[in-house]
Amino acid sequence: MASPAHPTAAKQPVRAAAAAFIGTTIEWYDFYIYATAAALVFGKVFFPAADPFVSTMASFGTFAAGFLARPLGGLVFGHLGDRIGRKNALMTTLVIMGVATVGIGLLPGYEQAGLLAPALLLLLRLAQGLAVGGEWGGAVLMAGEHASPGRRTFAASFAQLGSPAGLILSLVAFRLITTLDEADFVAWGWRIPFLVSAVLLVVGYFIRIGVSESPDFAKVLASRETLEIPAREVIRTAWRTVLLCMGVCTVAIGGIYFTNTFMLAYTTQTLGLDRAMILDCLFAVAVIQFFVQPLAAWLAESLGTARVLTVAAACSVLAPYPMFMLVSHATPLSIVAGIAIVLVFMATIYSAMAGFISSAFDTHVRYSGISLSYQLCGAIAGGFTPLIGTWLSHRYAGQWMPLALFYSGLSLLTLISIWGLAAHKQRMAGSPANAARPA
Repeated sequence: MASPAHPTAAKQPVRAAAAAFIGTTIEWYDFYIYATAAALVFGKVFFPAADPFVSTMASFGTFAAGFLARPLGGLVFGHLGDRIGRKNALMTTLVIMGVATVGIGLLPGYEQAGLLAPALLLLLRLAQGLAVGGEWGGAVLMAGEHASPGRRTFAASFAQLGSPAGLILSLVAFRLITTLDEADFVAWGWRIPFLVSAVLLVVGYFIRIGVSESPDFAKVLASRETLEIPAREVIRTAWRTVLLCMGVCTVAIGGIYFTNTFMLAYTTQTLGLDRAMILDCLFAVAVIQFFVQPLAAWLAESLGTARVLTVAAACSVLAPYPMFMLVSHATPLSIVAGIAIVLVFMATIYSAMAGFISSAFDTHVRYSGISLSYQLCGAIAGGFTPLIGTWLSHRYAGQWMPLALFYSGLSLLTLISIWGLAAHKQRMAGSPANAARPA
């Protein structure tokens, strides 16, 4: 008779998918509240300057630093996940993220602690980056590897669904505190969403502890096929696959920070729109993303993942132009409609790409392989997209065409990489050497 902590095997796929969704929701909530605070308040609290552009760039600099720590997190926890198990690695990332986020909510500002305040903020942001760097790969694999082979794209998408869910929670949290006057919001109001993470940490921990280890990895352990340094094997034998997977992830990762983090700063500072109104618009867009992603994953399984990804990426190349035309009208409806055009295609890519890239790596190096791919891309495309967007909007004041071209470039890179990875996987599947490697 199965114990409550270890439900029967039949229930594990559902539990694993649910735990992946809830766990990534919590971790992305923590990550997104930092992004929102970086756009709205951190420049004033930790980097006061006479020019708001300078403060915002400094704030986004710490935001980017978290992305630079993500490849290290992917390397460390990918190693642990491929050596001792997916579950143990995931439990650790959840705790690190929760502690770091609560710590940010307790930090003194620049006026109280001087340079120590931004230094501590940077340190805790790096801890956040380390945690989320190890989280994504493990959550995708725990959900996908518990599912039957024909359902893995859809199952893995539940880990992806945590991103819009976390975004929705973060926007709700900040929307509630924007009812405060500006002085209270800057003084203490922004801290509340960070401190709430302590409750979410406890909830996430007890949900995840009830999920058993991935069946695929359990087979690797039983056959003693674990490697001493999995990442070294990935770099030695699959570096082309890593580069292609990075390209596949580019617009999905960079795009979400373009449409949320950068657009929040762009609409409030460049267009001079009301902060509360923009948060309401982004909330509506996040709800649309939440419902688009599972539908996209279902379509990918039904019509073919590579085919759905290709169509979405091609449409994504064209999408930013109507987006900026609509956003420039500066009404709530036009802003939601404009961003939603971009987001539908971006969310489709984000939902389906997890299963697409995880199947490109063998089980015994899969955690390391997908973590390195996703997090290296995150460090570049995610971390620098708000900085590049802010610089372009400052350099070409009043012009949105350079911003749209930048987004099209991200989408084109993804489109080319999808073609390349699909062809690469076909070649590897037909290779005699591939048949001899562990599944």
